[in-house]
Amino acid sequence: MTPSPPWFPDEVGLAGRENLDSAHVERYDGKMDADPAAEVALLQRSGLTADSVLLEFGPGTGQFTVAAARVTSRVIAVDVSPPMLRKLSSKLSDRRIDNVTLVQAGFLSYQHTGEPVDVVYSRYALHHLPDFWKVMALHRLRRMLRPGGLLRLWDVVYDFLPSEAEASIDAWCDLGGASVEAEWSRAELEEHVRDEHSTFSWLLEAMIDRCGFGIDDVQRIPETFDSKYLLRAR
Repeated sequence: MTPSPPWFPDEVGLAGRENLDSAHVERYDGKMDADPAAEVALLQRSGLTADSVLLEFGPGTGQFTVAAARVTSRVIAVDVSPPMLRKLSSKLSDRRIDNVTLVQAGFLSYQHTGEPVDVVYSRYALHHLPDFWKVMALHRLRRMLRPGGLLRLWDVVYDFLPSEAEASIDAWCDLGGASVEAEWSRAELEEHVRDEHSTFSWLLEAMIDRCGFGIDDVQRIPETFDSKYLLRAR
């Protein structure tokens, strides 16, 4: 592997405090529903087949990974977090799933070999990168995908005007609870805004276009800032 230049970021350092915390990893499935069955069904309607190769960035504990592995030929699951990969490895072993390859790397450091893949999937991962590096990540993803291939990108994206930021962010943080055990706490939502790198929709969509993707569909959930993009490689 070619050594990274000295200005290259530390992707583990950008992973987010909680994703390197084994206690958070253990409670993650109890507080997060990735809706994997619906996500797999959407991709199947859009071109995912039993012969497809799917590349996933930020699989976490693998809710989607497990579902996708059951309907496609191979999944490559790439994550920078050792605790997340350990949890996912245990889950795959328990379910006797053997068509998933785990790689400890990130959007910027993963080195793809072989043919371009059919589908790339990423949920709640791209926001860990600042905007410059989001662009570089999207550029790299396009090169890993075959023409016409799919990128499912689901993330926290700010779809409000800068003048609305304070009120919008406060309203979002008010949705958080007091405990981190079975829900997202207010402190965790505040930490996301303060320490992570979610961006505005009008910036992200310019990046998407410039990096060679068209938007087939986008669904927004305004109260939680979730945006679910279905993108196609041009």
